[in-house]
Amino acid sequence: MIAKESRQAVALERFAQANPQLLEEIAGLNAHEQQQQIQWAFDDQAQERGLQSWELTLELIAESPEQLREMRLEVHREVAEALGLSWQEYCEFNEIEDAAP
Repeated sequence: MIAKESRQAVALERFAQANPQLLEEIAGLNAHEQQQQIQWAFDDQAQERGLQSWELTLELIAESPEQLREMRLEVHREVAEALGLSWQEYCEFNEIEDAAP
């Protein structure tokens, strides 16, 4: 599994490699501007698919459906903790089923 701190960078790299036309369009920009354009395109893709950017990140880096589910639950647990909600309350509020604490 990819370390949390590397997930976004890996997902952006995979997204860019899967979109060669985007890379062609931004080839003349400096590195910072290229990264910015890739991030914007990534965020747009997530929005078009009805996802949050973090969800698209996980989809691009997961090696299996099970790993994707595990990483999603991990993020949800972190949010529940940050909000001060019990895992059960959080799951009920967000309609998350079959999630063990």
